[in-house]
Amino acid sequence: MSGIGGFGAAYKLPSSLKNPVLISGSDGVGTKLKLAFELSKHDTVGIDLVAMSVNDIITQGAKPLFFQDYFSCGKLNVQIATEVIGGIAEGCYKADCTLIGGETAEMPGFYKEGEYDLAGFAVGVVEHDAIINGKDIESGNVLVGMKSSGLHSNGFSMVRHILRKHNIKLHESLSETTLGDLLMEPTRIYVKSVVNLKSQIKILGLAHITGGGLVE
Repeated sequence: MSGIGGFGAAYKLPSSLKNPVLISGSDGVGTKLKLAFELSKHDTVGIDLVAMSVNDIITQGAKPLFFQDYFSCGKLNVQIATEVIGGIAEGCYKADCTLIGGETAEMPGFYKEGEYDLAGFAVGVVEHDAIINGKDIESGNVLVGMKSSGLHSNGFSMVRHILRKHNIKLHESLSETTLGDLLMEPTRIYVKSVVNLKSQIKILGLAHITGGGLVE
């Protein structure tokens, strides 16, 4: 509602909702950014940023409404920032939500030259009586797994450790791609898949499998 600029972004809740509950989630991209720096590939980490938050909030049945990002660096490189924000916009498009605002911060001396950090949060909405909380899950229910697009944004400290330990190069060829491109595959955004699934079956619980894996 508020357009570009100003100190806060305004968003009006859909009038069709009777008893809306807001669900929010925040996350970052983690050390996957280190690979982006090494490969000079900045156009997909924004998708990762959006995905990690929206994939969390949809587990409670919420449809993402809007997203905000925080981009911080030592000195702003307009070309890099444009690629990153372009990825965030693409992620919002895939999640069917609005990129409503954010913050770009320059902090000289805090980051190494050419490096930056990303964080963001998403807000979604769900009818109170449609919240998915897992309390009715019982033995005999059908378990549905949705395929990932790779490692998403998890475990990259371990990945980087393995690469260093075995002196594996990111530009190493793997059939029709490179190891670097494979590892940088952006996180799949599950919003539309979950919305489609909800229209066909009753979902009792959802889990976004991230850092702790299936065990956690």
